[in-house]
Amino acid sequence: MAAQPWVEADLAAPATADEALFRPVRAGNAFEETVERLLQAVRLGVVAPGERLPAERELAARLSVSRVTLREAIRALQQAGYVESRRGRYGGTFVNQTLPSGAGAAMRQPPADPVGDLGDALTLRHVLETGAAATAAARPLGPGERRHLRSRLAETAAAGLAEYRRKDSRLHLAIAEVTASASLTAAVADARMRVNELLDAIPLLEPNLVHSNEQHELIVASILDGDPAAARQAMAEHLDGTASLLRGFLS
Repeated sequence: MAAQPWVEADLAAPATADEALFRPVRAGNAFEETVERLLQAVRLGVVAPGERLPAERELAARLSVSRVTLREAIRALQQAGYVESRRGRYGGTFVNQTLPSGAGAAMRQPPADPVGDLGDALTLRHVLETGAAATAAARPLGPGERRHLRSRLAETAAAGLAEYRRKDSRLHLAIAEVTASASLTAAVADARMRVNELLDAIPLLEPNLVHSNEQHELIVASILDGDPAAARQAMAEHLDGTASLLRGFLS
């Protein structure tokens, strides 16, 4: 197999495709963005079927993530059918010769035009849900509204894989609900339906769910603390993580 570009890279030469893809990820959504970068590298043919990904130590350093995060991301791609790990002297993580055609066995079929829907759906969701979080934080919430948020948060944190999507959706709707705007709540519900159609086309990844629950805690805490800027930022970071996974699997 020909030497990979990351082995023979000329420091004076223009950046290669793999350098662009395997650049440092942002700390806020390290797992999700690592999955996205690896999937992009595979789908764009930067690492072709049958070829090996860079060594774990090198790849973790280039992406600026821990080796634990990298291993979780690689495991997610293994479960989705994109890569396999081989042991021994010539082992490593190799791209499968036959790649999933849009969705692995554990995924549902995506909408007819997921790429066309994706950007529009994510933009709408970002505008609506970051605005909802900030608006909720700016309101003087009553005891019932505070209990509502805490209850939905607890239900989502305790949810198993089979019910996680539904509980997650309910928490996001609860945030819209406490804005006291029926129109905004309806718009968030409609946008969430569109996003869920896309989410149903990708696998539920355990590390992402753990990370999402941590972000949910921060979002709700910021709302209950009455800090609109922090609530908006926390929601934006949370949505960016989901967007990374959707772009990685569906783009």
